[in-house]
Amino acid sequence: MANASIRYGASIRKRQAAVRQQKSSAYKCDACGKVAVRRRGTSIWVCKNCGATYAGGAYTMTTPAGEIAKQLITGLAKR
Repeated sequence: MANASIRYGASIRKRQAAVRQQKSSAYKCDACGKVAVRRRGTSIWVCKNCGATYAGGAYTMTTPAGEIAKQLITGLAKR
């Protein structure tokens, strides 16, 4: 049984399934542009194509706070 640790509540099981799907999916690499970035460990993401290593969220490659910081940095760089 895949959801052996989650026992009660459909919404909790659905949330856990979404997190597991995000954790195991591939993301786009900023360096080479291919969808080949996979999770190596907690908050460590590595591109299988070019070998670039990223620090991100525990279960997704980027976090909402990281997206905001990236936007601020690119905005300041344009000035």
